Amino acid sequence: MREYLEYVVLWTYLKFLGLLPRSVARWTAARVFAIVFPFHPAWRRVALFNLRLAFPDWSEAQRLRTMHLMVRNLGWIVAEFAHFPKRTPENISSIITLEGFDNFLAAERRGKGVLLLTGHMGVWELKPVAMALYYKPIHFLVRPIDNPRVDALVNRYRRLCGSGPIPKNESARAVLRVLRGGGVVGILADQNTAPEEGLFVDFFGVPASTTTGVARMARHTGAAIVPVYTFWDAPHQIYRLRYEPEIPVDRTDDPEADIRNTTARCNLAAESYVRRFPDQWLWVHRRWRNRPPGEEPIYPDEKRARVPAPHAAPAVGHDRENQT
Repeated sequence: MREYLEYVVLWTYLKFLGLLPRSVARWTAARVFAIVFPFHPAWRRVALFNLRLAFPDWSEAQRLRTMHLMVRNLGWIVAEFAHFPKRTPENISSIITLEGFDNFLAAERRGKGVLLLTGHMGVWELKPVAMALYYKPIHFLVRPIDNPRVDALVNRYRRLCGSGPIPKNESARAVLRVLRGGGVVGILADQNTAPEEGLFVDFFGVPASTTTGVARMARHTGAAIVPVYTFWDAPHQIYRLRYEPEIPVDRTDDPEADIRNTTARCNLAAESYVRRFPDQWLWVHRRWRNRPPGEEPIYPDEKRARVPAPHAAPAVGHDRENQT
């Protein structure tokens, strides 16, 4: 019943926003997020902690303003998503424009496939739509939503313009097939990764558990890694989809060193666009949650959670650090 109710609420909300003019839908969704956000104090704590970690020289007023603009951006994401059924090759240029597309075309011409390195920046769901309508459909990795009804609904919207999601739990073979055919796969690679699946490389000067999948896949297949992100250009009232120059992929006799170096470059690319547009990145995610061996948790509430209550029996077989 809960899954069904969640599905009905989201379906209704998307349909409602989709019926509104785009500007009204964006304003409405932003207001809804502004109202809901204070009811989730953990989001606020994590966002401000992350901002203090990334920008220690900022004033608290700067961090608060960035957080509030991030909340507005989250509302805009939902509004734009609700309007996906209205996007066509004829009107997409009024919503989003391309920059640096030659960087992508040069990488694609090599014929080994392209890995679009991206993150939770701007309206990230708009990237595959814009690619499909401007050029051709692409594939992109997604984590399946726990509610299968909601997951199916979200993926129906994602597929409207031809681009197709690849569930992460089925990703390796599917991505290899796409790349071997010279195709394109988008990967959100800016979130905390389980230590057994990643490496600790710096992000804003602090070691962060980062997926090595992009570097490993590129090294194995010869695919190019092209950083790409969306951002809101306020003066011109339009989104921009920016393609950066290809990231070099090391291929020496030391594969692990190659993967570490390439992964570090990927993190630097992600950090560079977050620094340019900090109000449009997803600061509520615990990017630095997993720590190198022997290092204490970095988030204050997790440190407190590790302190046992007086006279309490120790928990057995329970690892808080790897819980979501």
